[in-house]
Amino acid sequence: MKSVILIAAPAAGKGTEAALLKSEYNMPHISTGDILREKSKEDSEMGRDISYKINNGIFVSDDIIIDILKERIKKEDCKNGYILDGFPRNVAQAEAYQEMLKELNKELGVVIVIDIDKSLAAARIAGRISCPNCKEVYNTNSKELTPKVEGICDKCGEKLVKRADDNEETYLDRYNTYIEKTAPLIDYYTKLGVVYHVDGNSGKASTHEQVKKILGE
Repeated sequence: MKSVILIAAPAAGKGTEAALLKSEYNMPHISTGDILREKSKEDSEMGRDISYKINNGIFVSDDIIIDILKERIKKEDCKNGYILDGFPRNVAQAEAYQEMLKELNKELGVVIVIDIDKSLAAARIAGRISCPNCKEVYNTNSKELTPKVEGICDKCGEKLVKRADDNEETYLDRYNTYIEKTAPLIDYYTKLGVVYHVDGNSGKASTHEQVKKILGE
């Protein structure tokens, strides 16, 4: 199985697709944000440094992120491929990641871009709720993503919550930032011949079927 980099605007369904791939193909889902948060709990110089930066809103350097990612990818469960979420965020990170892959003698795999209309994504964000425990994401504006019991996580029974920044005004700022920062990254991978676009407007089932075709399933 090829490794997968998922790129998508907020509310396009990237997290949902990553969860489906992880479940169906038993592929590790590597979120750089999660890795940094776990590392920040360690009683080490690096752990304390990351914790300080996270708590004070300071960006963690690309070098540290690459080192932590390299450590994770070298583990046994990643030998047959993995899902990379939240990284790279820019061309500089993509170039550093390429160098790391060469060092580890690993292939890049495929880059899947989930495209979505701006207005639909804004509507989705208004209904998005999530589980603070298991991180499962739901949406009250989508039948296929509505929890079975209102306000309760299907998986662990925790009470669902809504992020404070999940509103249309904030979303439009985030969407515009995504377009500005991510377009060069998509261009970079397009030149390498590894980019595949899928239509994320029709919901998670349609998106997943398109991704499976790309992966040869």
